[in-house]
Amino acid sequence: MTAFLFGVLSSLAASGIALVLGLLRGSRPLWWLVSACSWCTGTGLGRVYRNQSSAEGDVARDLGRARWVKVLAGRGNVLTREVFCPVWSGERPLESLQILLPDPTARNDSWLDRRSHDVCRFDPGFTPSLLRSQVQSNLDYLARISRSQRHFELHSFNLPNTCRVIATDRAAYITFYSSSAHGRNSPCLYARSPGLLYSIALQQFDSAWADSSPVRSAS
Repeated sequence: MTAFLFGVLSSLAASGIALVLGLLRGSRPLWWLVSACSWCTGTGLGRVYRNQSSAEGDVARDLGRARWVKVLAGRGNVLTREVFCPVWSGERPLESLQILLPDPTARNDSWLDRRSHDVCRFDPGFTPSLLRSQVQSNLDYLARISRSQRHFELHSFNLPNTCRVIATDRAAYITFYSSSAHGRNSPCLYARSPGLLYSIALQQFDSAWADSSPVRSAS
């Protein structure tokens, strides 16, 4: 029993060390170490990116291979950039595409209000209404795209959103939001399927989806 516990604790410690090194360095040579420790602990962590923008090339590649895609985002700007071209081009039809963005019409201390308050403290160019207008613009963009996309569901939610999730049938990219930085400057984790982190990412999405509302296509 002592040997077993020591082995488990050693694996967890090794995984923690690899994660810290990945966050500090964010370099490809360390990814093999992160993956090895992840395999030992069953977390499914494959790579760590210093910030989520540095993961976009790999995200685009995985989107081009996906059978289905789920996205939970706090703003949705990535959905309008080139990284999502493999999805919008229609070259590889998806079995399903589900996208969740915050509800910009929600009032009474909504999540967007709280997130805007956080961002205003470290970004002097940010105003309380800016995030709300950006999310609305992205929803309008996606609502128009939905007319030409099959199996596409666009929903909005008003729940505490602490991370961004871009998940496919193969892997998930997870960015945990900080109260002192934009999401684009936060570390991004790559979790492969199957694995604990991958399952948690899907659970996070499914929980928000169950308490969301459809966004109607603009006329």
